[in-house]
Parts: sequence; structure tokens; C-alpha cells
Amino acid sequence: MTAVMRVLVTGAAGFLGSRLCESLLAGALGRVSTIVAVDTSACRLADPRVESRIGTIADADFVGAVVDDGVDIVFHLAAVLSGQSEAEFDAGMRVNVDGTRNLLEACRRLPRPRRFVFTSTVAVYGGPLPDVVPEDAPVRPETSYGSAKAVAEVLLTEYSRRGFVDGIACRLPTVAVRPGAPNSALSSFVSGIIREPLAGIESVCPVPLDTPLWICSPDVLTRNLLHAARLPTSELNGRRTVNLPGISVTPADMLDSLERCAGPAARARVRCEPDPAVMRIVCGWPGAFDASRALQLGFVADTDVDSIVRQFIARPR
Repeated sequence: MTAVMRVLVTGAAGFLGSRLCESLLAGALGRVSTIVAVDTSACRLADPRVESRIGTIADADFVGAVVDDGVDIVFHLAAVLSGQSEAEFDAGMRVNVDGTRNLLEACRRLPRPRRFVFTSTVAVYGGPLPDVVPEDAPVRPETSYGSAKAVAEVLLTEYSRRGFVDGIACRLPTVAVRPGAPNSALSSFVSGIIREPLAGIESVCPVPLDTPLWICSPDVLTRNLLHAARLPTSELNGRRTVNLPGISVTPADMLDSLERCAGPAARARVRCEPDPAVMRIVCGWPGAFDASRALQLGFVADTDVDSIVRQFIARPR
């Protein structure tokens, strides 16, 4: 991709949004003059090229003010996560559906279609599924979060078909290991059973240790989102959604890795206490996907769980 003048990132103050902004500032897509960092709190990156805009994408007037004709690419990461979406239906729909529509409508008013990279989720799947889920498996979400993301995928496909945007929806695996405090995602424990023990804090695994999980590292996810921004969408052959690559692991695999990388004392800080409310949803999520299409399109995958744990240990926090 040639030089990029202006990039808009929603959810820019969050963990993944901040990482993406750091990569953009470092020149991952070419020269960036401005990042319009949109979130409900200020982006903390101290760089004169970052223009922090505080507000909610559920406010159509706010969105119309931040999506201007100078924007070249939109990365849409902002969302109400799975746990909060399940507990607060209206809040989830306002942000995850209406907010996405607000962004698409604002882009529609621009004189030419902009690349629109949307972070969706593998939670769009549900019901009986094979052990390895093909990308053409029926979308059948069983949570409010997955349902809202599925609706947003359809909107993105339609707005792309009409030429309003040039969109691609990236269905994310569970990202591990996230730094900081636990968030409202039902999968938050996946990071917690690594992050907390490494900090000397006890942690709880709320699902059986043999539960299959589809995960990827923050570094690989950031690389894949950047790749989605420069991928010629003609290569998608009209299928605007892509299941991003991950690796299939269990909590037991992760704890074995924790012990290999940090010793038995770290592993001993994790106890298993099944939580029926979490299990009801997380244990229904697919644990492995056929990522061959994504890999053919140039997306990348982590090599193994040890590399993911070591990546977290090595990164300054």
C-alpha cells in the first residue's frame, strides 16, 4: 500500500486499538499524517499525529463529525463485549449494530468508497458444528454479542456490494494474552490464567481444562488487521468475511505452557472452579477452524502456545 494520509480507528483507547495505532505510527501501512483515534476515553499515545476524539459511535452526529473526506481507511474495533452484551442487551445493540451502521452511513456520504476493516467474531457460529469448522458453515449465533456481529457483517457486505465502502470483516479468535485488568468478555479468563499467575496473583479457570479454545496472539492479530487493510478485496471473490487464523488449545495446554515458561509455582496459582453461566456460552464456541482460505489470502498464524506466552512475558507492560 502506498502512503496513507489519514486513518480512523474506533476503540483506539483499548488494548488492541492502541497496538494497531502504534503499528500505524511506525509506518506499517506507509506514511500516516493523522490517526483519528475514536473512543469513549482519550487515546494515551503521545504522538502529535494522534487526534483523540472522545464520544460514542452510537451517536450518529458524533460519527458524522469524525468521518470526514480526508479519511482513507477505517478500522472499526469498538464494541460492547460478550459479557456486557449478554447482560445489557440494549447497550450491545446500540453500539455493535447501530454504531456500526452509523459508521457505514458516514462513509457512504463520502465521494468514494473507503477501505473499512471490521472486527467481527467467531461467536457468529453456534449450534451443532464439526470439530473443525469450515468457513462456509452456517452463521447461527447463540449469544447477543454474536448476533449483533452477524448483523453487522451483513450490513458491511451490503454496503460493499452497493459500492458505499470497500469492506472486509475479520472474525477474530480469542486474543491472548491481553495485558491489564480483566474485561467484560466472557473469554477474559483465557488471558487471566496466564497474566495473573505471572504477576503473582491467583486466578480461576471457569471452564473444564479440556475445553477447546481458538486463540491468537496480539502481535499476530495486529499483523492480520493491517494485512486486511491492504489486501485487494477482489481476492475475496465476493465473500467479505474471513475467519482469521488461530491455534486450537485447551486451558490445560495453556497451563502446561505457563509451567514450561515460568515454572510450577506460576501454574499452581490457577485453580479450576467451573462457572455454569460462563460454561453455557464458552463451551458452545467452536474450538478449531479451517483457516486455509485466510492463509491463502496472506494472513498469518501463531506457531504454538509457548510462543504466545513468551510474547506476553517479553513485552514491556
